Amino acid sequence: MIKQNIVINRRRFLRSIAYAGVGLIVSPTLLATARQPDELTFLHTHTGERLKVQYRDENGYLPDGLNEINYFLRDFRTDDVHPMDTGLLDILNELRLGMSENGVFEVISGYRSPKTNESLRANGSGVAKHSLHMQGRAIDIRLTGVETSQLRNFCISMECGGVGYYQKNDFIHVDTGRVRSW
Repeated sequence: MIKQNIVINRRRFLRSIAYAGVGLIVSPTLLATARQPDELTFLHTHTGERLKVQYRDENGYLPDGLNEINYFLRDFRTDDVHPMDTGLLDILNELRLGMSENGVFEVISGYRSPKTNESLRANGSGVAKHSLHMQGRAIDIRLTGVETSQLRNFCISMECGGVGYYQKNDFIHVDTGRVRSW
C-alpha cells in the first residue's frame, strides 16, 4: 500500500486562510475556478520524453493522470511500470508552487525495478539496498530555473520526507520516507 503524505507549507496555509475569508463573500463556484490545478511538468533526462499532466482536482486524484505519471516515471532500463506514491507527487507540486510555478522537473530517476537497483548497487553507484525508488516513493530531480541547492533547502524546510543533495551531479533525491537529509 502506498503511503500518502499531506503536505502543507506556509504559502498553501495562507492561501487557504485567504480563500476561507473570501468564501464569506464569494460563491464556492468562483472559488473553485480560482484554485490552481495540481499539475506537474516533466522532462526525462534519459529518454527525452516530456509530460505535462494534471494529477488531482478538487474531487481528488485523477486515475488517467496518475497512469500517465506512472508510465512516464517507469524504470527506463526495463520498462517496468509501478504506481508512484501520490504523497511524492504532492511534494513535487508543493515544490513547484513554492519555487517555480512554471518550472519543469528534470527527472534523473523515478521508479527502479529491483533488478535495476541491484545492478546499480553492483556498479558502486551509492544506491541503497532497500531504495524507496523500488516502491515508487522516491525520485531524483532538478527544477528548471531553480538552483539545486535552493531546491534542496526548500524541500528540507517542508519536513515531509527524505532529501538528498548530489551537488556533483546537480540533482536532489526526494522521498516519502522518514524526515532526514544528507
